[in-house]
Amino acid sequence: MSTTWTISAEPVDSPAATALWRAYYTEVSDRWYLKETGRSTEPQELERGIAAESGESLRGPDGVLLVARCDGEPVGSAGVRRLDTTTCELKRVFLLPSARGKGGATLLMDAAEEAARSFGARRLVLDTRLDLIEARMLYVKRGFAEIPAYNSGAYQEIWYGKELTAA
Repeated sequence: MSTTWTISAEPVDSPAATALWRAYYTEVSDRWYLKETGRSTEPQELERGIAAESGESLRGPDGVLLVARCDGEPVGSAGVRRLDTTTCELKRVFLLPSARGKGGATLLMDAAEEAARSFGARRLVLDTRLDLIEARMLYVKRGFAEIPAYNSGAYQEIWYGKELTAA
């Protein structure tokens, strides 16, 4: 049985993008809360966190949210936003657990890098948490290397960058 992948830009408030943001945020929030407190995220805290990040920075003209579909079903996302004339930032890279290990991460990262190039970027950067080991492994596999911090916040613990070559 073959798997058909498509990746396309989508508004951050589309039903698919909204559902993927909820799934992404729930997973990373629960992982943090389990590590720090031994429990999952409280429902009200989860709703506050989801509502606090609208994704506006991933709207045009300086941002894009890519949605990955596997056999027509939305299963993943990656956001790219322009930081300056030569640098873009990668955000919200996520695949539903049921879609992992099927080649979608490579396609999604390829599309995100192409989106960054379309903004004129020569460099792609991101921040993440140390406990998101699978994500960190993906970034290193894709040629990202650790860089000095370019931002700060409660959940930024490690930063990566990659020089983009011509497609």
